[in-house]
Amino acid sequence: MKSKKQSRQFILPFSRLRLKHVPLVGGKNASLGEMIHSLEPRGIPIPDGFATTAQAYWEFVDVNKLRPIIKKALRGLNVKDSNDVNQRAKAIREAFLAGEITIKLRQQIVKAYHDLARRALRADTIDVAVRSSATAEDLPSASFAGQQESYLHIQGEAALLEAWRKCVASLFTDRAVVYRVEQGFDHLKVALSVGVQQMVRSDVGSAGVIFTIDTETGFKDVVVINAAYGLGESVVQGKVNPDQYIIHKPTLKDGFCSIIEHRVGDKATRIIYRGASTFEEKTPVASRVKRVLDDKDICKLARWAVEIENYYSKQAGHHKPMDIEWAKDGKTGKLYIVQARPETVASQKSRNFLEVYRLKASTKPWLKGVAVGHKIGAGKARILSNVKQMQNFRQGEVLVAHMTDPDWVPIMKKAAAIVTESGGRTCHAAIVSRELGIPCVVGVQNATKLIKTGQEITVSAAQGEEGFVYKGKLLFEISHQALKRPKKLKTQVMAIVGDPDAAFKQAALPVDGVGLARMEFILNQAVKVHPMALLRPDKVKDPKVRAEIARLTAGFKNRQEYFVSTLSEGIGKLAAAFYPRPVIVRTSDFKTNEYANLLGGSCFEPKEDNPMIGWRGASRYYDPNYEPAFKLECEAIKRVRKEMGLKNLLVMIPFCRTVAEGQKVLKTMSKYGLRRGQDGLEVYMMVEIPSNVILAREFAKLFDGFSIGSNDLTQLTLGVDRDSSLVSHLYDERNEAVTSLIKSVIAVAKQTKTKIGLCGQAPSDYPDFARFLIKQKIDSISLNPDSVIKTMKNLSR
Repeated sequence: MKSKKQSRQFILPFSRLRLKHVPLVGGKNASLGEMIHSLEPRGIPIPDGFATTAQAYWEFVDVNKLRPIIKKALRGLNVKDSNDVNQRAKAIREAFLAGEITIKLRQQIVKAYHDLARRALRADTIDVAVRSSATAEDLPSASFAGQQESYLHIQGEAALLEAWRKCVASLFTDRAVVYRVEQGFDHLKVALSVGVQQMVRSDVGSAGVIFTIDTETGFKDVVVINAAYGLGESVVQGKVNPDQYIIHKPTLKDGFCSIIEHRVGDKATRIIYRGASTFEEKTPVASRVKRVLDDKDICKLARWAVEIENYYSKQAGHHKPMDIEWAKDGKTGKLYIVQARPETVASQKSRNFLEVYRLKASTKPWLKGVAVGHKIGAGKARILSNVKQMQNFRQGEVLVAHMTDPDWVPIMKKAAAIVTESGGRTCHAAIVSRELGIPCVVGVQNATKLIKTGQEITVSAAQGEEGFVYKGKLLFEISHQALKRPKKLKTQVMAIVGDPDAAFKQAALPVDGVGLARMEFILNQAVKVHPMALLRPDKVKDPKVRAEIARLTAGFKNRQEYFVSTLSEGIGKLAAAFYPRPVIVRTSDFKTNEYANLLGGSCFEPKEDNPMIGWRGASRYYDPNYEPAFKLECEAIKRVRKEMGLKNLLVMIPFCRTVAEGQKVLKTMSKYGLRRGQDGLEVYMMVEIPSNVILAREFAKLFDGFSIGSNDLTQLTLGVDRDSSLVSHLYDERNEAVTSLIKSVIAVAKQTKTKIGLCGQAPSDYPDFARFLIKQKIDSISLNPDSVIKTMKNLSR
């Protein structure tokens, strides 16, 4: 029971607030007070402030006789009728805005404001943010935060009191009214506390949000930071596509600045101060291609975020991922945490089963943007330019808009999919679509102009980080796999991966690690440029190619750094996802015709009649024509292991024809800082040529492990071109010539105590082949992610 003294408290400084005060000041303000008390002493700066309590709200309501007005206005409300909601909520807000603040409350707010100014600046006035904190907001049972309004850059007594009145009135925005009805909250039992907090001058600096969990997959071992120039509202409201930085928690804890992704957003606009208000302006072009934060600041914020998560988890007695807002003062260069609350969506996702959406046919995409939600949806498009048009929206249509805000939620719930022109992964449309489980693609340029209302489209967010819009209603399938590992497995089961953007989702697979991480996928999808074209740009004559390379490498110290940074982050993301399980990355194994397809590649690659058995794999690494590029590959791998701290990353050499070639490759690697055995580095070799089997004992002296590449070994043993339909009927991994070689190399591996596994689909496609491998006591089998569970079940039998 509250004491009389506490019930009469209208104002409390943040320094006196704790989490137990949620009923008095709401989750947002209670959390700020808790952090100032418990985390600021640990070196995490939080701007000071004060809160008006729920009691202040109820005094305002009762003095102005607002309870009967609220009851009457909401009696018989139909939340499915947006016009009805709008009219009733507007009437309540107007009554609030016409209300008088009592002299006592006004005096206390003004006094607290001046006290804050003197504490923070030793001045009489101060810039503040005025934010709502409902007593039921930001609680685990209430998924949607941000139902009420916030006001920034408020200066002076009169402006503060007006902002306070607007804040309490915003308890009855349309979206807040609908939200409370759907959550089962009584309108007259939810109060509003107002937080008044010193503004950080991020208008001339930067700001953004931090999640201590991957919001797409629920992967808990990363911190995700979004950053943009100017006030943080541009990120929170999804007005820009911000930078995204991902940091690996376990290696961060070990003292490494383990940033596994720097993704530069376009940051097209920023919100700044103009006079007594805020203004959205275009970001200078030179700033748009630069990273908002340097690595020192990124890792500082990540460490603070982990500290905050650990503190709140300890208080809760269980793991509690956090949603945090930060700001950097452009005048002082100082970083601040300005808000923190529990993350309530990704943390609730089950990692015990895998849901996979897949288009049934391969079709060329029409439009592209940023994928949110790993799902596919289809239907007739409905273009909406503002929320007032929501009555036109029909259940199962695809919502297409420039951007959304909380007022759009009622129609978003009806959508089969959502497409917006603006925003990134933290924009409103992205956050809500995740919560609702609706496929969404944001940042689709000119979507509202190119897509027409009534046009059938398909929206796919299930193909990695990039999302696509297709013309027509395409067929797709959904599969569900329980991620349960059978108890009796006689061999290790590992994954074959390549796409870093799918890694956090695939990490939930109950595998023993990654038996093959394909570097080629990263080179093709992320790097895109032939490494020699970056080292010898003078050789590239095509102006279009030169321009594209210049665009990709803008913002990097030099072109070589672009290659090393992009490749290392792709590999690092794979290694981090499965950490501490081993991840074996295969050095580049493109054929010459495939290398030639990279930007600038045709200037450096010969034309071969049979690239499959030409200049590929190990033979390139010590060749003067490619060794400078291999050096960059080595530097990328070294960065992952030494700077990111991901020592679970191992290396595998493909297509090594002779023992002497193996020695040359190891010597070349050593020259560039990758010495086998140093700092736990293991080097494996692909067994995919008959010579690898015949001389297995000699190769075992050079390498720590073997991985049988069944595709190439079958091709080269039977002399069959696996790409030729004319002889495809002869291609069979189960042929006795192939199985004899596999049996032989496994036996040698056992005798020489060399690890040995097999990469390929054969164990999944042919249960008898899997049984054969088990009988030979192979150490591991590596499979594509979609066949892991099925094959595990077969192996357990």
